Amino acid sequence: MQFEHIIQINDLNNPMLLPITRTELWKGLMRRAEHPQEYLIGVERVEILARGVDWLQREMQIGNLLVTDRILLEHEVQIRFETEPSDQHGGGAMTMRIEEPEPGALFVRFSYDTPLPETGQMDGEAGDAYFASYVKAAYRDTDVDMVRKIRARIESGGLN
Repeated sequence: MQFEHIIQINDLNNPMLLPITRTELWKGLMRRAEHPQEYLIGVERVEILARGVDWLQREMQIGNLLVTDRILLEHEVQIRFETEPSDQHGGGAMTMRIEEPEPGALFVRFSYDTPLPETGQMDGEAGDAYFASYVKAAYRDTDVDMVRKIRARIESGGLN
């Protein structure tokens, strides 16, 4: 299944909404990579296994599920999570890309690529399309909630 959506960060037409800088947004997205338990339900343990200038590798325990990710960083542009397939998890990738079509007009584009069937492709299962739409909605809701939490942290000074 491939899925993509965009969340507007700054609304230049809304003076009531505190604008977020690219650097602040980047710090918030990095916090999501390094401390996913603050943004994802069920994360019990996170360990950064290795780190380089433009990448990190982490392990997350979510209930009985152990997930290993390699996270590729393009500073203040994008974060790409590449999840290793395992006996418990099919693997996949997710990218959070900052877009700025005009100065200050920040958006984050979320792109997902998973082995989950989009429609009844596997054994003709009729429930695949319904399940895929449920997963897409869950991804979108999780991303909206993450942006809300990043904004709240920035407004309270919690990302400094």
